[in-house]
Amino acid sequence: MIRFSLLLLSLTFFSCSTHINKQKGSKPTTSVVKLSDEQLLATVQKQTFKYFWDYAEPNSGLARERYHPDGNYPENDANIVATGGSGFGLMAIVSGISQGYITKKQGVERLNKIADFLGKADRFHGAWSHWIDGNTGKVKPFGTKDNGGDLVETSFLVAGMITVREYLKDGSENEKAVAQKYDALWKGVDWKWYTNNKNVLYWHWSPTYDWQMDFPLEGYNECLITYILAASSPTHTIEPKVYHEGWARSGGIVSSKTKYNIPLILKYNGAEEYGGPLFWAHYSYVGLDPNQLTDKYANYWDLNVNQTKINYEYCVENLGKVKGYRPNYWGLSASYSRNNDGSIGYNAHMPSNDQGVVSPTAAISSIVYTPKESMALIRNLYENYNKETWGEAGFYDALSLPNNWVAKRYLAIDQGPEVVMIENYRTGLLWKLFMNAPEVKQGLGKLGFKSGKYGI
Repeated sequence: MIRFSLLLLSLTFFSCSTHINKQKGSKPTTSVVKLSDEQLLATVQKQTFKYFWDYAEPNSGLARERYHPDGNYPENDANIVATGGSGFGLMAIVSGISQGYITKKQGVERLNKIADFLGKADRFHGAWSHWIDGNTGKVKPFGTKDNGGDLVETSFLVAGMITVREYLKDGSENEKAVAQKYDALWKGVDWKWYTNNKNVLYWHWSPTYDWQMDFPLEGYNECLITYILAASSPTHTIEPKVYHEGWARSGGIVSSKTKYNIPLILKYNGAEEYGGPLFWAHYSYVGLDPNQLTDKYANYWDLNVNQTKINYEYCVENLGKVKGYRPNYWGLSASYSRNNDGSIGYNAHMPSNDQGVVSPTAAISSIVYTPKESMALIRNLYENYNKETWGEAGFYDALSLPNNWVAKRYLAIDQGPEVVMIENYRTGLLWKLFMNAPEVKQGLGKLGFKSGKYGI
């Protein structure tokens, strides 16, 4: 939760929200042509892809931290690159090529540009910072002491790099050359350094403040992929005990609790009653396929389905109350948020931190887990609130429809999982690419994971 506090502090400059131009209780607009489920998903995926193509940071080609269609950015903020969001963006580009949104030649050119930029950007024992200045490649501090390597954001980026490498490695000579650039980049991350000689990985290291951030990665939250990649590294790997003693807390990660008669399976950090914000079921799993994935602590498909269903059931339980949730209007995750005065802030929405704000990424990125419930949200917004909630890069980031409020802005870490998880739901492409990487298979086996789907 320290990360959320830092985000909140960093986003205090946000301006007033955009309000829905209709009276409470009035009928929503219904002028949109009705599409089949497949057509609707294709429409959402293609429009959201624009975040990472049309609205990428121009110099680096990477994903902006945020995109404000009205151009109302804080000073220099329009060129700040999101490291983790750019990892999702790499996968989105692969998806865009596969779906024909762009040509392969266009995609490879952009991917090559990105690789060259990242090769020259600031790195800290191989890890990139949370934010990067897209003009210079220099670190943009995420907080006073958070001015060095961010291992978690780096892991989201690396998952995208491995996916790109797998996609291009058997292509033309030019494609192979780009694949080799990504291969060298990810193998340069010194995961072992980030143990600080202990049996746990640490989120941050700073050349100025050393280990003062002191944030060990202990489960459960969004960081599972960090351990898997650290174990998969052929150059700077970690031992299994780092995962089992650190992340899994020597077995203490397991939960026997249920909510709505649904087992939680693992202990969600700071959210043991309902589970955490729904991005915890997304970020690690854009490439890591939870289907048939198990270790001695969890069945990861059940884990994510259950967290999503608990989130949904919480919203349904509150239908008709002031928050306005419905079976077709639900989903709590970290996103922009509505402050008490109606201005825009940021918050990690979840049942135990409910601000009455729906984050479209929550349900949309859960399409692989709850297709019926996710489609209900997508169809409701697209058909009934299209004018209010649909923009240049897909659905806007945060909604409080009962309050006539929409944050008409976008964040890379919210739009990215939407594109990627829709692709995985439609074709499974990104899961297949990442899971079939030899190092990933080896790393999963090393930590005791099994997957019948991928022969691990």
